[in-house]
Amino acid sequence: MQKARKRKDRFSSLSGLPIAHLYTKDDLKDWEPERDLGEPGEFPYTRGIHPTMYRGQLWTMRQFAGFGTASDTNARFKYLLDQGQTGLSVAFDMPTLMGLDSDDSRARGEVGYCGVAVSSLEDMERLFEGIPLDRVTVSMTINGPAAVIFAMFLAVAERQGIPINQLNGTLQNDILKEYIAQKEWLFPPAPHLKLITDTIAYCSEHVPKWHPISISGYHIREAGSTAVQELAFTLYDGLTYVNAAIKAGLHVDTFAPQLSFFFNSHNDFFEEIAKFRAARRLWAQEMKKRYHPQNPRSLQLRCHAQTAGCSLTAQQPMNNVVRTTLQALAAVLGGTQSLHTNSMDETLSLPTEEAVTLALRTQQIIAHESEVTNTVDPLAGSYFLEQLTNQMEKEAREYFRKLDEMGGMLRAIERGFPQREILEASQRYQREVDEKLRIIVGVNEYIEENDRPLPILKIGPEVEQSQVEQLSSLRARRKTPKVSETLQAIRRFASSDQNLMPYLIDALKAHATLGEICSALKEVFGTYQEPVVL
Repeated sequence: MQKARKRKDRFSSLSGLPIAHLYTKDDLKDWEPERDLGEPGEFPYTRGIHPTMYRGQLWTMRQFAGFGTASDTNARFKYLLDQGQTGLSVAFDMPTLMGLDSDDSRARGEVGYCGVAVSSLEDMERLFEGIPLDRVTVSMTINGPAAVIFAMFLAVAERQGIPINQLNGTLQNDILKEYIAQKEWLFPPAPHLKLITDTIAYCSEHVPKWHPISISGYHIREAGSTAVQELAFTLYDGLTYVNAAIKAGLHVDTFAPQLSFFFNSHNDFFEEIAKFRAARRLWAQEMKKRYHPQNPRSLQLRCHAQTAGCSLTAQQPMNNVVRTTLQALAAVLGGTQSLHTNSMDETLSLPTEEAVTLALRTQQIIAHESEVTNTVDPLAGSYFLEQLTNQMEKEAREYFRKLDEMGGMLRAIERGFPQREILEASQRYQREVDEKLRIIVGVNEYIEENDRPLPILKIGPEVEQSQVEQLSSLRARRKTPKVSETLQAIRRFASSDQNLMPYLIDALKAHATLGEICSALKEVFGTYQEPVVL
């Protein structure tokens, strides 16, 4: 037989998994369709968590949005809803993510730049003014001060006359991935876990349609991890939260059906599809083995996906439209429940209306013109895809074994293990790009000397000035003794077994600010110093 020509010596996935030139039934010798694949909507959920998937209902189209003041973002929300978006997703600015008020000296120059500035209940009211919170699902991407922001949201719903048991949406609220990847924490791990279990318990009793945590691999991937590392660390984080909630006295079936996940959808088309399928199967098997739930919904992995921000390039930004389309298609074929598609200009700035509309239209074209939604899990049974799904599960289980041996994720974080793994993966990827072992169109090959500039969204200093003035007005109008009383209650109960959510809501109704509440919590909880991994 004539030796086949090859373009390069080694073919591998973005995770470094070797890819053979051809896959046959011999690659699936130990694969049992009934055991490993099953039916859609049935254990182990490899083929999806719903029997009919997109034949019954399309995924939620949830474009990430937030910039400037609450009023600016409110206008963008309404624009996107008018364009056919089916759910809202809030991006907060850096001061808000770090629990700082807009008038804090540490917030100077950052107010409203990477998201919307929210410092008070009045800001949150402006953010959702005229939006029917009982008819639109809302996702909020915030972690360190997530419990405080969620308490604001509940108070706004109450002021709109909406029963909180009718609210539907998601709070990211995932602090473990902050220690691992994104670095936006406020407190040490133990008190952060208390706040998370408090929100989980509060939602299980009072806000049953809400997802109190979105366990996020997205930011782990954005920090440079492989798809395998994203899969393994995210699911293990999820098991850590389940364990913490059970230790806090909750039964697994009272909260597990409200858990959700958030994954990246990157450039390696088949690896991403396999990742979503492996995630559902692995989660179902581990939950069943470790916690023995009786409710089948406790075994189901529900997820949101976002196309890969780290794959976008400032060079030839129009190419990002193609990247996003392929990544979105992979997420859909992987069976996501909701999806955000990045705009072509997001590597340069927050997206313009034109760019975000095109990103939304990308989802709508996939949903209504590609016909990929006609049947459930259309790639099932592919020798390549099933072998890749098996391989990703196997590699993730090896990480599970290592994490178990270390005593769990908190101990691993203290040792810097996941941080170091991600660092090494990101360095390996960058070397491959630098050496042109991986081609990035427009970056290390097919380069154009004179890129045409795109119009970008600019945030002016008037945003910070407006925020500072509104906070000054709020502080002058509110009843200071009542604010002090509610903040003291937070300090008193923060170190107790009491659920803090009612006290956070009371403080916000008294017009305590985000920064004041987070400062009160820091007095009790302290702060965190991360380990050195280099």
